[in-house]
Amino acid sequence: MIAMVDREHPQDRPPTVRRPDSSAAEARAVDTVVVPDRGQWAVDIVVVFDDGVVRKRISTHRTRRRADLAADLIKRAAERDLS
Repeated sequence: MIAMVDREHPQDRPPTVRRPDSSAAEARAVDTVVVPDRGQWAVDIVVVFDDGVVRKRISTHRTRRRADLAADLIKRAAERDLS
């Protein structure tokens, strides 16, 4: 049995607003890490700020090669946004 979920449309959501106390605009460096995770490969992004480091799981892949490709693309896009 498949349950259908009524999802919000993007235009119905309020816009994302950066908190005044956030240091999101001051990211200093970014890196991606590929780690084994329960028989698959996970891609994590690591972002360095003046006041700390944030590590977030982005995706998992069945092969190391796909995870490495995804990590490279994510890192390049994030570095482009830093400058």
